[in-house]
Amino acid sequence: MTVDSPPTPPFRDPQLPHPKRVDDLLARLTLDEKTAFLHQFAPAVERLGVAAFRTGQEALHGVAWMGPATVFPQAVGLGATWNPDLVRRVGEAVSREVRAMRALDDRVGLNVWAPTVNLLRHPLWGRNEEGYSEDPRLTSAIATAYTHGLRGDHPLYWRTAPVLKHWLAHNNETDRATSSASVRPRVLHEYDLRAFRDTVEAGAVAGVMPAYNLVNGRPNHLSPYLRSHLRTWTEEDLLVCSDAGAPSNLVDAEHYFDTHEEATAAALLAGVDSFTDHGTDGSPITARVRGALERGLLTEADVDTAVRRQLSVRFRLGEFDPHHDPHLAGEFDTPAHRALAQEAAEQAVVLLKNDDGLLPLAPGTRIAAVGLLADECKLDWYSGGLLHRSTPLEGLYERFGAERVEFAEGVDRVRLRTAAGAFLHVPAADAPDEARGAEGALDPALLSGRTDLPPLTTDPAGTEFALVDWGDGVLTLRAPDGRYLSVAEDGRLRASADQPGGWVVQETFRLEPHGSGHLLKHLGTGRHVRVGADGVKVADPGDNGGTGEVFEVITVERGEDAVARAAGRADVVVVVAGNDPHINGRETEDRTTLDLPAHQRRLLGAARAANPRTVLVLTSAYPYAVDVTRLAAVLWTAHGGQAAGTALARILAGDASPAGRLPQTWYASDADLPDLLDYDVIGARQTYLYFEGTPLFPFGHGLSYASFAYDGLSVRVADASVHVSCTVTNTGDRTADEVAQLYGRAVDPSVPRPRRELLGHRRVTLAPGERTTVAFDVPLSALEFWDVAQGGWRLEQGPYELLLGASSEDVRLRTTLALDGERPAPRPVTRRGLEGADFDEQSGIAIVDRTRRAGDAVTPAAGTSAELVHRSCDFADGVREVSAQLAGEGVLRLSLDGGPVLAELTLLTPTADPYTYTTVTARIPAVEGVHDVRLALRGPLRLAHVGFSG
Repeated sequence: MTVDSPPTPPFRDPQLPHPKRVDDLLARLTLDEKTAFLHQFAPAVERLGVAAFRTGQEALHGVAWMGPATVFPQAVGLGATWNPDLVRRVGEAVSREVRAMRALDDRVGLNVWAPTVNLLRHPLWGRNEEGYSEDPRLTSAIATAYTHGLRGDHPLYWRTAPVLKHWLAHNNETDRATSSASVRPRVLHEYDLRAFRDTVEAGAVAGVMPAYNLVNGRPNHLSPYLRSHLRTWTEEDLLVCSDAGAPSNLVDAEHYFDTHEEATAAALLAGVDSFTDHGTDGSPITARVRGALERGLLTEADVDTAVRRQLSVRFRLGEFDPHHDPHLAGEFDTPAHRALAQEAAEQAVVLLKNDDGLLPLAPGTRIAAVGLLADECKLDWYSGGLLHRSTPLEGLYERFGAERVEFAEGVDRVRLRTAAGAFLHVPAADAPDEARGAEGALDPALLSGRTDLPPLTTDPAGTEFALVDWGDGVLTLRAPDGRYLSVAEDGRLRASADQPGGWVVQETFRLEPHGSGHLLKHLGTGRHVRVGADGVKVADPGDNGGTGEVFEVITVERGEDAVARAAGRADVVVVVAGNDPHINGRETEDRTTLDLPAHQRRLLGAARAANPRTVLVLTSAYPYAVDVTRLAAVLWTAHGGQAAGTALARILAGDASPAGRLPQTWYASDADLPDLLDYDVIGARQTYLYFEGTPLFPFGHGLSYASFAYDGLSVRVADASVHVSCTVTNTGDRTADEVAQLYGRAVDPSVPRPRRELLGHRRVTLAPGERTTVAFDVPLSALEFWDVAQGGWRLEQGPYELLLGASSEDVRLRTTLALDGERPAPRPVTRRGLEGADFDEQSGIAIVDRTRRAGDAVTPAAGTSAELVHRSCDFADGVREVSAQLAGEGVLRLSLDGGPVLAELTLLTPTADPYTYTTVTARIPAVEGVHDVRLALRGPLRLAHVGFSG
């Protein structure tokens, strides 16, 4: 007797198109099963043979959080390469390692949360290391390359599914879950949306992650732009994954809704498809969705829409076609990946200054390698563990010979004496070395400190600690065995950490003057260190005697003394300075200054005083403001990953010529910076696009050991594009890369436009004497701006200057061409009125949410007063009445062209809530023709729209 096997369900049929298969599987799922899929950790559906699935695998510059993997340069370093081809290969290597690691550990996910395309608008942003550039076009070029590498080239099956972070206008860690960025329409369209749009339209993006902050008063997890913009840029189903804990923030931190059911429903309807909340426990989210369904806030069709998008990604990843998936095997830590890590690290090095040709170093040079980062290979929060490690010191040893390199770290060596006369002591321990997170963790924030090592004690001799002040008085203390003092859950101090790290860093302290000594405050717990009969530990939270032990700091050796000795014996000093990516500038913590920390300024000064042939190597996640006038040579590199030291040594030796370029402006001082929360790049004159001062180093800057000539500029306009070409020649004596950069600017614009903006770039390799033609095809749309008067993009008629050169300021060739376009037209206010947020200029304004779902309004930022200017308003044949949609309470005053007040519209009685608008009208003297409209708001008043009628 023959028993027929059950028919293969359509969702298992690889011959069917993915949409049909998605529809079939969706129809087989129950409502409870679909609801469970809305959490980050979607459970298995065993009756259908559907496996569990999770969104989210960090992969910013290598596979992160899941143990050792190939570590490439930080994202800002990849941006500094200005090399999309290289970055595509890095993305490909990372995705192959994701696949290889998943084959051994199913905790590794294929939905990768990378890259970060937030623009590096402000250099004090704590997460500067995660972005590529302050420029939207360079950011999208690098992000597009990385996503294509992550996706793979197969037409049907994706190697990984990249999710872009963080939608939208997200550049502050200070109050990041509650602060609102005011983003005017021009900044929205010309700046913040552009990097996302261009990358999504390139076709290798699976989704986006909304940011924690609010934009124009509305949480990003409710962003109306997800529907009105993001989902219009591609025909693919995009999976929108919430950031961790952000769904709960809508109620708990932001108080935007009264109940979690309302908040979850609103986020789902706005376009969030996967909720990252409560760790691996999906029950709170599923309960909220069920509650929203029961209250009629959601329908099953709404749930289906979100689940369909998740399933679409899973089908593209080959989950349901294991025999057809070409990406199952992957590759891990191959020789090619190691070579690529070194190549990327080399290409990311930027030569900022090189007086008198000090670099490259001559063979046989005696080198003093000094500084806090000279023997470090630092990782950041989104790094994997190191499989290989190369510090600058190790690279110099390897390249120049250990006998020709002398090292001085520059730490202050101290002992800490208690009031009783004893010293803090680190007991001997034979426990194995253990790197934090070596085994991997779905959430490394939950990793705890070590308790298998003996706690600190006191004794008459004590232990000599290496003290480093990383700035703002934030210290680390390291024991002679290389372990950092840390505090575990039991509150005891141990020398237990291989490096500072963790979500809440437990290895940082502050010395606070107290009487004739200092209190030692542990910053992770906020408590002082005490010495008692029960050992050395932080004070208990309820301890009334919690002021802590008063220590005398005995300095055994100052760091600058050791640096000066080594520098005086060398031909050249290489000072390696910079930041620890877990301290003073990281996720959750913005920087407070551009200045190099005082400890490192002391070391640099000592080196320079002892030896004028001093090279400063800044290894950092962000720019610094440094006085470079008396330095012979300066280089910058982001933390370069596993091959950073080898790469730097090869650059210093001239084995490779530096060709990295700055992806963001380096300002000369804090005085050049706007407020961190001022997102108006136009009004605040931010980034190279608008900055009118003199930077320390400009956007796109970077020197070479070779020299290059530009000539033969050719420009023509055809096929809705500007076609630009020139010849670049290597006039130097060594093979090197040049990065040719094309900029454009409107010569006589009707509104403020960028001083210059990047239109294209090419990184080329040329041998001595070699010439090549670099060509750019620039669509005319790249020269458009968002016209708030008309509510759309406009190419303005008139002259445009094109500039070709080696940086935004190093212009070698230029020409001007006239373009046909639209003439400026006044605002048709009798037909459309004026949207409050469509201003040309403002003072004291915050843009806020008109309703919880969509629309903008404006209000005084401080709740007192603000001014708006809407220029060139056409009143046609005349108007005699003004009306305004207002909420809150206060006064709106109308005037024209700086003249007297024509009308006051007053709300004496507050409206029911900020979203209840009332229309207030007033008669005005007859107005006709074109005028500038000035609006003054007084009090906590919200303005949505102003209308005019006869």
